[in-house]
Amino acid sequence: MASPKELKKLYIISGEDSGDLHAANLLRQLMQRQPDLLVRGMGGNQMQAAGCHLVAHLSEGNFMGFLEVLKNLGQIRELFQRIKKDAAAWHPDAVVLVDYPAFNLRLAPFFRSLGIPVYYYISPQLWAWKKGRVKLVRKYVDRMFVILPFEKEFYEKEEVEVEFVGHPLLDAIGEITKTSPTPPTIALLPGSRRQEIQRMLPVMLSLIEKFPDHQFVVAGAPSQPRAFYEAIVGNARVEIWMNRTYELLAQASAAAVTSGTATLETALFGVPEVVCYKGSPISFAIGKRLVKVPFISLVNLILGWEAVTELIQHDFTEARLCAEVEALLTSERQAKLAQDYDALRQKLGESGASARAAEVLLALVTQKTDRP
Repeated sequence: MASPKELKKLYIISGEDSGDLHAANLLRQLMQRQPDLLVRGMGGNQMQAAGCHLVAHLSEGNFMGFLEVLKNLGQIRELFQRIKKDAAAWHPDAVVLVDYPAFNLRLAPFFRSLGIPVYYYISPQLWAWKKGRVKLVRKYVDRMFVILPFEKEFYEKEEVEVEFVGHPLLDAIGEITKTSPTPPTIALLPGSRRQEIQRMLPVMLSLIEKFPDHQFVVAGAPSQPRAFYEAIVGNARVEIWMNRTYELLAQASAAAVTSGTATLETALFGVPEVVCYKGSPISFAIGKRLVKVPFISLVNLILGWEAVTELIQHDFTEARLCAEVEALLTSERQAKLAQDYDALRQKLGESGASARAAEVLLALVTQKTDRP
């Protein structure tokens, strides 16, 4: 039977809230160009809203740290097998893997064994740790769609087919109108995974009594229920905004942010931030031996210097956090960060990443299926 000459059935897999956002924007661009496109896979509420039939929700496999993964290994294996069974039965024309390397890089060989083209949107941070995984990318991924400027050079050196499309956050954020509420707002972004929120948020809440003239708002991740945050917050003088992170950042005067994509989002909103991270002792000890980069925040990694302060592990204390937030509220620190954030935007390039990725993907699938 002849192969189709256009993308009709797409499988897409994302396992985190940030990937869910970018995958949803990619799907919208694809469907503008291919209105009859059918999409199945694993993701979150935003992918579902964009037209993806969810075989699994990302909350089922969103675990962080070596110990946490081991504790939930049975659930992860069941999820893995469910995806494989569904994809084999449906047999899509192409698959897009979105970040989430521990899961997606194990699925790539399976899709390749079915003769399905594999594309990777938003690269795992292989340049930071577990560089050996690039061998899997070279063998099983047809094309990488990278969003950070230095990633293209990294993959070219590793002889991997790569396309730099720009950072999709520039599209997601767009032109935001900043507001300045009274009293001023300090945003608390404790992450999206249950384990990291339980570890990060209690320390962040200690800021409340130190800054009585500010209001505090916790950014609730869409993958977690509101009751989960309420149990941690208790009677503290703080609001919880569920799935309203961008609205929160548009009015924040400062922010305490758990390391991850949110550090870059906060910077692109121009909000002075302190980056925080604390893992379990064993997970941190193992990670420290594996990570080969000088910073943990995307802001500092992209710039190449420490623009935002990073409070990691033992440095993430109530006293240090309070001192850093106090410094963020000074005009001198804010002026310096404004310069650094301007440099960051210049390095990230132009908007339109989702549209470029969609155009290239459709062209590549056509090339693959047009072969005699």
